[in-house]
Amino acid sequence: MSICRGGRSLGSLTAVSLVALLAVGCDRLHDASPAGQVHSALEQIRPKVAVPIKDGDLEVSPGVPVKVQVEDGTLLSVSLTAADGTVVPGQLTPDGHSWEITQPLDFSTAYRLRAEAVGLGGKTTSNMNFATLTPRVKTHPYLDPNDEEVVGVGQPVALRFDENVPDRKAAQDLVKITTTPPVEGAFYWINNREVRWRPEHYWAPGTQVTIDVNGYGKSLGEGVVVDGDVHSAFTVGEATFFNADDSTKTVVVERNGQVIRTMPTSMGKDSTPTENGIYIIADRNEQIIMDSSTYGVPSSSPDGYRTPVDYATRMSYNGTFMHSAPWSVGAQGSYDTSHGCLNLSPEDARWVYENAKRGDVAVVRNTSGDTLSGVDGLGDWNIPWAEWKAGNADNR
Repeated sequence: MSICRGGRSLGSLTAVSLVALLAVGCDRLHDASPAGQVHSALEQIRPKVAVPIKDGDLEVSPGVPVKVQVEDGTLLSVSLTAADGTVVPGQLTPDGHSWEITQPLDFSTAYRLRAEAVGLGGKTTSNMNFATLTPRVKTHPYLDPNDEEVVGVGQPVALRFDENVPDRKAAQDLVKITTTPPVEGAFYWINNREVRWRPEHYWAPGTQVTIDVNGYGKSLGEGVVVDGDVHSAFTVGEATFFNADDSTKTVVVERNGQVIRTMPTSMGKDSTPTENGIYIIADRNEQIIMDSSTYGVPSSSPDGYRTPVDYATRMSYNGTFMHSAPWSVGAQGSYDTSHGCLNLSPEDARWVYENAKRGDVAVVRNTSGDTLSGVDGLGDWNIPWAEWKAGNADNR
């Protein structure tokens, strides 16, 4: 974008100002000729244009805020043009002292910047050429929860990239999280592409959380560069807990501290026990096909299956759901028959499907299984706070 400003005669101002400047500097300039004195004085007050880029730089981040500033003068015109003639838009401040782009630069693009400024010391023209970097790999950031979503008290902030992240600390530095009311939290990486942020304790209902990832053009190390920014603002809703106890074969649902439903269940049998621990409710599916081959057990094998299932609410990424299981209604509340899921009656499964939300908490107790992994993707709360707060950005 080019900008132009109307000028005014500098003749009378220059004469008066130079007399004052020469009077102040007469002791320093008394040996010089009158012409030399005037030239030196003019040079001292000539407009000085500053840009945060070096002429000839070939590795400029396209996310850099290109800003032209002038001292001892005002900007007459600024233009920033790509090699193909595309003009980059920008905006001049009302006082004419600075100009900044209003649209990010592109990757792998050559640019020419020209700026003209005028002041009491005359006119200054600045020209420079530069190019933006070419990443070895581009990666895009994704945030969860979604913008404007209402979530449960157990929902962590999740930032995921579609490439492995060499420099985890650099990635964390891109993230700004604001909570109302203020809440202390910490980062923890669950794999080489995804980092989580959560508080020590469950969120208080009504908490508002805003996340901004300002990553465009930023390096994550080893030639991996972020190709975009991302934003999300979510609200924490009512506190809903699904308490599954294998000793009673029930799931007791509490909302805001009050029991609102009790459901018989049949959990994982001895050969495929349900894991204990804290789960985070994720997606809900009116119908899905459960296939044992997705976790290494052929569906044609004696312990395999490929079954359409109604009203499936995900509890873990290793395949644990609360879902409708009309075939095991006789066992629900009495003994365990499943491959690890929490079997419910069709009525109860539909109720969960319609009333649970992302981020609600499920707690499983008293099974013969191990504890759900803290890096499953929905087992974050199984990592002790001291370990979580210490972080693992240095571990790769």
